[in-house]
Amino acid sequence: MSNRNKSIYLIPVMLCFFCMGFVDLVGIASNYVKADLALSDSVANVLPSLVFFWFLIFSVPTGMLMNKIGRKKTVLLSLVVTVVSLILPLSGELFGESFGIMLVAFSLLGIGNALMQTSLNPLVSTVMGGGNLAATLTFGQFIKALSSFSAPYLAMWGATMAIPEFGLSWRVLFAIFFVVGVLSTLLLFLTPIDEPAMGEGKVSSFADCIRLLGTPIVLLSFLGIMCHVGIDVGTNTTAPKILMERLGMTLNEAAFATSLYFIFRTIGCLTGSFFLRILKMRTFFFISVLMMALSAFGMLVGDEQWELYVAIALMGYGNSNVFSMCFATALESMPEKQNEVSGLMIMGLFGGTIFPLFMGLASDAIGQAGAVLVMAVGVVYLFSYIPQVKK
Repeated sequence: MSNRNKSIYLIPVMLCFFCMGFVDLVGIASNYVKADLALSDSVANVLPSLVFFWFLIFSVPTGMLMNKIGRKKTVLLSLVVTVVSLILPLSGELFGESFGIMLVAFSLLGIGNALMQTSLNPLVSTVMGGGNLAATLTFGQFIKALSSFSAPYLAMWGATMAIPEFGLSWRVLFAIFFVVGVLSTLLLFLTPIDEPAMGEGKVSSFADCIRLLGTPIVLLSFLGIMCHVGIDVGTNTTAPKILMERLGMTLNEAAFATSLYFIFRTIGCLTGSFFLRILKMRTFFFISVLMMALSAFGMLVGDEQWELYVAIALMGYGNSNVFSMCFATALESMPEKQNEVSGLMIMGLFGGTIFPLFMGLASDAIGQAGAVLVMAVGVVYLFSYIPQVKK
């Protein structure tokens, strides 16, 4: 495949990365659902928890599915599921605006994203055909981050009627992403991508993955990824609530906190590859976790707007490369079992289910400081993981 054809075929694939970022709307959307339906924190946090629950169920089966129907068809399936999840919150006249509908919508969003996270990166490898894969995947994460930090702005502008929202208020976010999702599906469907024939090798199973937890470095890396994702989803959900609680902001004003987090996470993704070339991985991991610890302290005690903004930015940058370093450490520890290790690490995204549940209970009990303390437990674990990272 010529370089020119690669560039053309990468356009719909990069648009899929933008769709992958739709999952991060759960933070701001759950806050608006909480306000609309007068929910407690513990109940509202079920929504982001439910999204990431499906990674536990679908990550390994998606690998099996790719071997049967191919990578492109698996990504297309993920897009269809995602598009359906986005249209449900817009169908209030048919189904009513209920917590049940949002549960179904967020479940489908999680299932679609689990399919997409597992299958899209291998599809990039197919399109590149031995090209500069690492740089392409990094750019894809940048595109994903653009989607992530645009979500709070779109919801806020819809709620304040700063853009035409057709009576949807903050839910116009779902309408805009729905249009992008449909466009992405059509473009990818129409793009010819030649895939290699599926092999007859053994496909990883749940049993294969679970057995690897008996290897200490794999277990510790798995827990590290759970903490990374839990802190990521937790900050996404909790940052606006902290500003509302401490500074008396409205939800529309506080929505910027989520975008601020994703802006600095994006900067971290773009600069992390550079720092990993000039620093030892263990050194950069330590710096990243130290930033997260300073952030947790700032979110715990800060009561000035600038203090809280600095804390949120530190968490965004510090947490931006933790996944890749934990993932690389696990893969390099067992090069002969990379398929099984990869599936297990993706299952670690299940941490996005566990942390918000405990954070919701803690914040209902003692305020948002309780949610920050739960995230701090994850930061403490990441400090303990530092000796496992290669020097």
